Amino acid sequence: MTATTPRADRPRRIKRGSVLGNTGLYLAVGIAALLFLLPFYLIVRNSLMQDLEITGETWKWFPSSIQWSNITEPFHDVTVDYGRALWNSTVVAVLMTAGTLLVCSLAGYGLARIPYRHANKVFYAVLATLMVPTAVTFVPSFVLVSSLGWVDTYRGLIIPGLFSGFTCFLFRQYFLGFPKELEEAARVDGLSYWGAYWRVVVPNSLNFFTAMATITFISGWNAFLWPLVIGQDPSAWTVQVALSSYMTNQTVNYHLIFMATAISILPLVFVFLFLQRWLVQGVAQTGIKG
Repeated sequence: MTATTPRADRPRRIKRGSVLGNTGLYLAVGIAALLFLLPFYLIVRNSLMQDLEITGETWKWFPSSIQWSNITEPFHDVTVDYGRALWNSTVVAVLMTAGTLLVCSLAGYGLARIPYRHANKVFYAVLATLMVPTAVTFVPSFVLVSSLGWVDTYRGLIIPGLFSGFTCFLFRQYFLGFPKELEEAARVDGLSYWGAYWRVVVPNSLNFFTAMATITFISGWNAFLWPLVIGQDPSAWTVQVALSSYMTNQTVNYHLIFMATAISILPLVFVFLFLQRWLVQGVAQTGIKG
């Protein structure tokens, strides 16, 4: 009687189909990564070139002579206070992110946890706001902000965008999947709904809060139309409005536009690279159900 070879000691056979499948997957991911990085390459390349090289007939992969002086040129432009625009965008994006997280998380928590017979009606009303085009509410919002005297102020740039129906919807869906046992234990200990939210729910939901903060910060930083209308004075311009001022009917300063663009996306790149792990986990925890 011959002894059989243990299954663990037998050589593992690699299926040809699985190898080809993995190779195709890696190839597709690599191509997607290259396509994703292509705009960043073009921005960096053009920002360190002269205008004649950017618009020349011959394509060049790299600048023939790197123009390091282009880095400081946006801050020395007398027509646009680019440093002020960066500061305005930072203030608007940070405050809008903090305010949106507070308002929408409280609204979502109330709709998910606080017993109220009209809670579903309120929730459906919030969902209905997602179907209203932004152009419909743009003019009434501007008239209201103008009547309050908030033009060219941080209040006019930030407060109208603090509530987001979609963010409220995501918070409600997340809180519906949050373990009720933790909140019930907090309620037994005498905490109110606010105490349970602040002391129990928020500390155990940092991944999701971080994901929503990242999305909101990027949206607030990239906003253009509303800051363009509200920030009528150059001192109230955000970075996106400042970028648009570099392109006029008379001249287009290409290397200045690309360098200012490269500087403006650096905060977004750092935020995304630092928080991408929490961003993926938080989005995965939305639990679109209920």
